[in-house]
Amino acid sequence: MAKTKAKPKKDNLIFGEIAPYKPKAREKYMNEKQQEHFRQILKLWKKQLLEEMERTVHHLQDEATNLPDPNDRATLEEEFSLELRTRDREFKLINKIDQSLNELDNGQHSEYGYCESCGVEIGIPRLEARPTATLCIDCKELDEIKEKSRAG
Repeated sequence: MAKTKAKPKKDNLIFGEIAPYKPKAREKYMNEKQQEHFRQILKLWKKQLLEEMERTVHHLQDEATNLPDPNDRATLEEEFSLELRTRDREFKLINKIDQSLNELDNGQHSEYGYCESCGVEIGIPRLEARPTATLCIDCKELDEIKEKSRAG
């Protein structure tokens, strides 16, 4: 009887489409397979963000009516403003995705997957959760503590 490989559940997939990476024993960190895995994740994430941005543009065009009631107009303008702020954050995220893709395309000299502060491995699970991460969890926590102390 042939053994079939179980498909991962949809909610276990990254961005609903990509299975988490399962490293093999003694596998070199950020090898070609891992780099390709993250390249796929980043491209899919970028594609989904661009599709969402396009939907927003169409929504804004479709809803851009001149409402006679000032309250309705104000509500619509507030909704548009919120959507545009969200898309602006997503646009900045797309730039980070592009930076990560450029790092991956840098070949052997790629710094993708390594902490830009201390140089240690960021780790596959952290990168799958946040594919644009540039800091390991320890440096990120330290960075957040410093930021809070400056704000307080």
